[in-house]
Amino acid sequence: MALRNHSTIAEFILTGLSDNPRIQALLFVLFLVIYLLTVMGNLTMLLVIRTDSHLHTPMYFFLSNLSFLDLCFSSVTVPKLLKDLLSEKKTISVEGCLTQVFFVFITAGTEAFLLSMMAYDRYAAICHPLLYGQLMSTQLCVKLILASWGLASLNSVVIVLLAVNLDFCEAQTIHHYTCELPSLFPLSCSDVSINIDILICSILLHGLGTFLPVFFSYIRIVSTILSISSTTGRSKAFSTCSSHLIAVILFFGSGLIRYLMPTSGSSLDLLSSLQYSAVTPMLNPLIYSLKNMEVKAAVKRTLGKYLQYFK
Repeated sequence: MALRNHSTIAEFILTGLSDNPRIQALLFVLFLVIYLLTVMGNLTMLLVIRTDSHLHTPMYFFLSNLSFLDLCFSSVTVPKLLKDLLSEKKTISVEGCLTQVFFVFITAGTEAFLLSMMAYDRYAAICHPLLYGQLMSTQLCVKLILASWGLASLNSVVIVLLAVNLDFCEAQTIHHYTCELPSLFPLSCSDVSINIDILICSILLHGLGTFLPVFFSYIRIVSTILSISSTTGRSKAFSTCSSHLIAVILFFGSGLIRYLMPTSGSSLDLLSSLQYSAVTPMLNPLIYSLKNMEVKAAVKRTLGKYLQYFK
């Protein structure tokens, strides 16, 4: 894709999280630990789901895709953040910046679709248990995953085109630790009002299109759980979807705050971005493993197999 009107500047300067060397050193250690935990946690989930036949169900098929997405999502921004925390000058080329914007949107967009599908999966399992196998067939699950990647890719191309057509003149400092489209608009000497309107419409369509199925699925799920007479039955039914509900709140909450609130370069902007791009990918494997008895049992079985193998 040919870039237009970017001849004035060749790179952006990122302000990062701090300009204090001691704080940067502490942040480097913190985010290195977060990234290593993210990689190990999500790779473990992928390995366990792949090797344990008890987890070869639609729910865990979606969960393995979530782990893969979390690995990709975190890897788009955190390695660059770690590099910048060790560098005096934090820069990124215009092409590199737009590439990062594209991959942030495609991974985040696909994850939003995936969380929506997982809500429907829980709805089918709890509200229509006898029809679950028909409603969530393997072919349908694969088609849903492919559709989510396709729609997120299309949305990402539209988003990047908004930035490709901007003129960047003298201002080149991004008050952030990564390239995100809301942070690029204040640097442009073009009229960005239409671009901002298109971005907001895109985020609302994408956000509402993925969040509303989650919302309505959980209305039906809660209604069904409350109609269960036994306390044990209600507790068991709720435990099957509580992990997903926590993941939805963490992801959608921080993402919508970042992209629908005005860009100010404030601590809230940085925290919301860190929440959905670094912290949530680390927490998802912990949430699903600590609150899910099937995953706990599968982890024990997998570890037992590998320990026996190395004896």
